[in-house]
Amino acid sequence: MVSVNFQNENKVYGTGGMTKAQTATFSEQNNQNNNINKTVSLPSFRAGGNTSAVTVRTELTTKEEKKKYKELSEFLDGKYRRKLNFALKSGILLKNNSDDKSSVLDNLYKIMKEERDPGLDNRTIIKECLDIIENPYVITQTCEDIPYEYKTGVIGLVTNLSENEEEIRKTNFYLDNMHTGTCPTASIEFDLATKNPAEFFRMVEGLTSPQNEVYKTIDIAALSDKTLDAVWLLNKFKTPYEMKDFEKATILLKPDEHAIVRARIQNNHRDKGERSMIDVLMQSTMMQLGSQQTYNSLTDRRSPNEWTEEDSGLIDFEKTYVESVMENKNTTSVVYQIVDEQGRLSGHTQEFSVIKDEILAALNMGHNVIIGYTWPDPENGNKLAGHEITIVGTKTAKNGETIFICQDSDDDVDKPIEMSESYLIPKIHHAGLPDEIASKDFKYEDSWKYGVDALEEKRRA
Repeated sequence: MVSVNFQNENKVYGTGGMTKAQTATFSEQNNQNNNINKTVSLPSFRAGGNTSAVTVRTELTTKEEKKKYKELSEFLDGKYRRKLNFALKSGILLKNNSDDKSSVLDNLYKIMKEERDPGLDNRTIIKECLDIIENPYVITQTCEDIPYEYKTGVIGLVTNLSENEEEIRKTNFYLDNMHTGTCPTASIEFDLATKNPAEFFRMVEGLTSPQNEVYKTIDIAALSDKTLDAVWLLNKFKTPYEMKDFEKATILLKPDEHAIVRARIQNNHRDKGERSMIDVLMQSTMMQLGSQQTYNSLTDRRSPNEWTEEDSGLIDFEKTYVESVMENKNTTSVVYQIVDEQGRLSGHTQEFSVIKDEILAALNMGHNVIIGYTWPDPENGNKLAGHEITIVGTKTAKNGETIFICQDSDDDVDKPIEMSESYLIPKIHHAGLPDEIASKDFKYEDSWKYGVDALEEKRRA
């Protein structure tokens, strides 16, 4: 991922293809030289959505539910029948907080009964769904390899059937050593799967169908308080949409045209630790959404635009646009680090205690908190490198210190990791917080508006 600091119009960090440093439990002291600046006016992306409560049911009550459950159970082997039962007893299977009020059960049944994309097996898709329900930490951004029998065709797609041997060699090497920069979208994928599973699996059903697409209705307030600004955003991101009224819009979500190639390969050739078909399609769809429909799953590249010169990952307000659309919720992307013109950390916008309190408040409201954290990269002049992860909870260490429990889509571990507050908080560049929490401590305006205005001013100058 690449992020942009609109306070000084410089790149903050890039993670595409980089190896992260530590991802275990840490115990480091706070940076004693942090430069606190409480007067910085922070650009933030605001989003609005609903937070209505969802009734949890663990018993099948209607004839239709019992019929669907029975047929699904008979469709699966013993291992996945147990996972289906777990989905029921955990209360996830019957959740129906989706866009069309369909339940997780409804969408698994639809995957089983209705035609899937050619090359995608419905039984394998359902197994991947149940794997995620049982343990959402299996969601990963770890790139899949291209088996030998597909390599020539994939290289042909990437090089536009070039016969240049050097170009073919370089493309082959790149494909064999590719590291995805999809950490922001993998984090959003995890958040959606854990907080809104009915909508998540409704999307999985649509993306694995022959159409490889899904329609979603969002609140205009999820993008901006002003309808015209929200419409401007939809147009600027080249998102296909249709206004329903002044309060809602229906948008089309679709992966890039090459994503299905990778998904079909994973149907039969997925190795342990690699992305699933679901990961490939979900992450591609969100990368398309955030990159103005320019993403290519085969190369993990997107086109630069007036906001960024980078060709990989998403900048911070692109990521927040995606999060706002996908989750249709009220989120503010708050920047905590001050970065100088050389891309190095020069201070923080808040005391560490305030950063901690805001994150804890969001967690206490039932939200996961997607953050971007940074570290100096010695191979790049100590400019900040970074990564996007999700904070899902906390625990208290024996010494009284708060330990943050996190999901990391790029650590090759299918379980949560732990980071101490003394290690993590000084490294947090930005965090996605509920608007009501962020607005208590920050004077902000929509980051997309702030960024566009800053770039226009620079262009005029």
